[in-house]
Amino acid sequence: MAALLCENCSGQYHYTQVTQPLEISCMLLLVMLGKVFLDFFMLQVKQKNVKVSFMGYFCVSLALLDFTLLLSISFIFCLEDFALWGVRFTKYHICLLTQIVSLTYGILHFPVYLVAGLDYYMTIAQTSHFPKRGQRLLYVFAVVVIWISGFFCILKVPAVYEELEIQNRFSPYQCPLYTSVQSYSVSCAVVLLVGTALAACWREAVAMLLSVRVVSFASQPVLMFCLSNSSSSTCLKRQVLTRLLVCFLGTWAPFVLLQIIILFLGARIPAYVEMNVPWLYFINSFLIAVAYWCRCHDVELTEEMWSTDPFVSWKFCFMPFNNENTEPADKPGTVIVIC
Repeated sequence: MAALLCENCSGQYHYTQVTQPLEISCMLLLVMLGKVFLDFFMLQVKQKNVKVSFMGYFCVSLALLDFTLLLSISFIFCLEDFALWGVRFTKYHICLLTQIVSLTYGILHFPVYLVAGLDYYMTIAQTSHFPKRGQRLLYVFAVVVIWISGFFCILKVPAVYEELEIQNRFSPYQCPLYTSVQSYSVSCAVVLLVGTALAACWREAVAMLLSVRVVSFASQPVLMFCLSNSSSSTCLKRQVLTRLLVCFLGTWAPFVLLQIIILFLGARIPAYVEMNVPWLYFINSFLIAVAYWCRCHDVELTEEMWSTDPFVSWKFCFMPFNNENTEPADKPGTVIVIC
């Protein structure tokens, strides 16, 4: 009887040991497959004729790194147990690689957004359509340095390595993944700033939306907004903020709503999933809007200047409100804003 009980226990333990890592490996593989597909889909559907930037290079590098991780875990998943360069790889390394990547992604939000914000702040007033070759090389260098620094910090910090060993030792079949505090802070800041901007100029935004008309301009359908033309600095900044807010929410309103829901529910998203190309392009548009608003007095309204965002059209054209197909303006200073 005792032998039979022991045999059942051994069989039950063997079943748990085999199936749980298999389920975890399948889950990680499917999640990475979906993420890689989403990354390359966003890179494909974005506008092509835009000025290159640091964030654009970083998005490409993130998609390539995700693809490399997908190939690595797929290779390990298929071969199950093999040796390469004197190192034995098993399904345990699928979890380990994902944990390392997750930790690295989690600490790169602040550095990436800081560099991207400085890049837009310094180059937003330039009118050249493409940066110089040296500027491109600088972007590549900055991307490489950020990735190397992130992986170096994760792999060389003893506390992180010890925490990984402890987690994997006491829960070897659960593969605990990590959420990013930086990403949570950025989400809170973006939602708070967008809400504050909307509260500050909601009347102007409502007036713009109520006055919108679809007209034909240069054989293309455009949106026409009627706004008063004021020369004061405060009114200019408020009008620019209203236009930027309408353009930003016109493209990313569902994403802002999704961030509000996630923050309200307190959902914990693993860092390797949270750092993705759609999220980076969302932050990219937000940083461009902030840079436009901070340097609205230095920015010249040129065709090349507006081609900075792969998804949001920040383009505005101004003309007197004297179109023969429309009614005369109520005020002499009224202008038409076409975006």
